[in-house]
Amino acid sequence: MTIELSTSAQDQIRKSLGTAAAQRLATTTKSEPQMQGISSRWLTRMLPWTQVNGGVYRVNRRLTHTVGNGEVEFVIEGGSARVIPQELRELPQLRDFDDEETLRALAERFQQHNLDPGTVVAEIGNPIDRVLLVVHGKLNKISAGEFGEQTKVGMLGGGDYFGHDALGEDSGTWPVTIKTVTRTTLLALPRTALEPLLEANPALREQISRAQSAASNPQNNRGEADIEIASGHHGEPLLGGTFVDYDANPREYELGLAQSLLRVHTRVADLFNDPMNQIEQQLRLTIEALYERRENDLVNNPDFGLLHNCDLKQRIYTESGPPTPDDLDELLSMRRSTEFFLAHPKAIAAFGRECSKRGIYPDPVNIDGHRVPAWRGVPIYPCGKISVSDTQTTSIMALRVGEKNQGVIGLHQTGIPDEYEPSLNVRFKGIDDQSIISYLVSCYYSAAVLVPDALGVLDNVVVSRQAD
Repeated sequence: MTIELSTSAQDQIRKSLGTAAAQRLATTTKSEPQMQGISSRWLTRMLPWTQVNGGVYRVNRRLTHTVGNGEVEFVIEGGSARVIPQELRELPQLRDFDDEETLRALAERFQQHNLDPGTVVAEIGNPIDRVLLVVHGKLNKISAGEFGEQTKVGMLGGGDYFGHDALGEDSGTWPVTIKTVTRTTLLALPRTALEPLLEANPALREQISRAQSAASNPQNNRGEADIEIASGHHGEPLLGGTFVDYDANPREYELGLAQSLLRVHTRVADLFNDPMNQIEQQLRLTIEALYERRENDLVNNPDFGLLHNCDLKQRIYTESGPPTPDDLDELLSMRRSTEFFLAHPKAIAAFGRECSKRGIYPDPVNIDGHRVPAWRGVPIYPCGKISVSDTQTTSIMALRVGEKNQGVIGLHQTGIPDEYEPSLNVRFKGIDDQSIISYLVSCYYSAAVLVPDALGVLDNVVVSRQAD
């Protein structure tokens, strides 16, 4: 007959200390609390940070005549799209026109066209007879090369417009041929549909005429008011006077804010502070989370985030979907002294695949002891804050940084009250009736693009693998 002993009985006859009891008495070697959400934060590390006294940074620029070249937005209902009337003010001729009733009447005259890939929308040399708004899709701008061959000189995508000279009396001819690359949805305003509205509304005609006259003022190739300079002359000719005009309404960046309220029970702070200070560890992880939010805002914030503040003329589209060496070369060519790219890790992997297909193996660069992938010697830093859409597309940014370089800069303010780290403070809020200690943790930051070509974006970057 076998007698089975219970667990409690086995404990009573054990002759040595059990491991469970020993673990309770042993002093273990332990790590600090770990946090998986901490990323490399390359953008924060590589941006030069500028002290902003007073909490506001003003970007003064030379006066430019090409204001209003914004992205046109639409309302999409099922398979139909219509332009938002106020969004027509993004067209240069309508920038200062605020008659909402007339804008609504103008918006109603746009006609929708759904086009297949390869459709020629406009042909070079033909009269400009309509205004085109791109709702969705990609289109190539094609011109004739030096020897008569066809060359691609640019692309149009969702939110872009073309042919807006059709609003004026002398519209001229199409400077390039427009051809769809993908399935495309356009809104078109024929000149014939515009004429009755111009006849009935003299104020609209006057506004368009005034805008065209202003656009004819001397400009340089960046759209800035020109500075008259004489050179190569002999003798004592009369020199023309000039002055450098400034933008009368410069952009001002107010520092953004991220905050968190840290709570710690006094029992934890009193009894469990050895060997690690509980409040310090809680504060360390809270600050890390705030810094992650700061980097996310520097990329995605609607007000000052870099993806939302790239000039439309500095946004380009991939040639075939995946990011190729040709795409990055075009992005590099759009600015001087590009200091680094910023891309989602999946975009970096997709670029590596495209290089491998071509037998190209770019050399990485060494940055502070880290081997970082690069193209043409320009490092490509990973940034998980750049989102990847449901259609597996993302964006790649190219930046020139620093105030002296007229680049992109980070904004913060040091020396604030109760400062714990630069531009971050921790304020003790007291102990409540439930013995909870509270600390208010605040971080102040923003970013500014000093001139438009300091930041460029490659859009519609496909990161998924192509099916065989």
